[in-house]
Amino acid sequence: MASELSAPRGRDLRPFLSFVLVLALWDLAHRFALVDPRFLPAPLDIVARLMTELRSGTILGDLAETLRRNLIGFLIGAAAGVSLGAVLGASRLVVQIIGPTVVAQRQTALFAWVPLLAMWFGGGDSGKIAFIALAAFQPTVINTWRGIALVPEPLRELSASLRFSRVQYLRHVALPAAAPQIFTGLHTALIYAWLATVGAELFMNITPGLGGRLSEGSQMFDMDLLFLAIAIFGAVGLVYNSLAEALEARVLKGHRA
Repeated sequence: MASELSAPRGRDLRPFLSFVLVLALWDLAHRFALVDPRFLPAPLDIVARLMTELRSGTILGDLAETLRRNLIGFLIGAAAGVSLGAVLGASRLVVQIIGPTVVAQRQTALFAWVPLLAMWFGGGDSGKIAFIALAAFQPTVINTWRGIALVPEPLRELSASLRFSRVQYLRHVALPAAAPQIFTGLHTALIYAWLATVGAELFMNITPGLGGRLSEGSQMFDMDLLFLAIAIFGAVGLVYNSLAEALEARVLKGHRA
C-alpha cells in the first residue's frame, strides 16, 4: 500500500527533478567555461536580470499587457468557437452550407493569417487580439462540432420523445453529453492562444508586452533579457496548462463517474 501511494508523488516530481538537473548542468557548464557567456548567460545572471526588472516594474507591466491580450483573444475565440460548433453539431443544413469553409479554415496554417489580419485590423492591439482569437477559435469549433454531432442515438431519441426544441436539446442533452470533447477543445485552445500571443507580439508591430521585450533582447544582443523573456513565456504556459488540466478534471469528474 505504501509503495502504491508513493508512486504518484514520484511521477509528479519528475518534471521538477529534470528541471533542476538542466539548471545544474547549465551552471556547471559556466563554471568550467564550457560555453560562451555572450551567447548563453549563466542562470544566476538571468535571475539577477529578473530582480532588476522587478525593481523597475517594467517586466510586470509587459507581462500584464501580454496576459490581457491573451485572455481577451482567448475568450472571444472560445466563445465564437463553442457557439458555432454547437450550431454545426445540431444542424445538418448549417453543416452543408458552412461546414466545408470551417474545415478549410482549420487546415490553413495559423500564421498564414497574420498578413491578412494585420491589414484588416492593423498591427496593434486589435490585430494581435484578432489573431489570438482565431487561434482559440479553431480547436473549439471543431471539438464542439464533433462532440455534439456524436451524441449517442438513445439520447437523441429521448429528446425527440420529450419533444424538446432545438434550444432545449442543446441545453439539456447535447452540451452536457459533449462536455468532455468541448473541454478538450477549450484546453487545446488555451495552449494555441498562448502560442499565438507569442507569435503576434513578435511578428506584428512591437508594443508593450513580453514579445516586445523578446524582440528587444534579440535586436540589442541582450541575452539576459532574451532568456528571461523566454523563461517567463514558458512558465506562464506551464501554469496555463496545469490550471486547465485541474479545471477540466474538476468539472468532468461527475461526468466521468
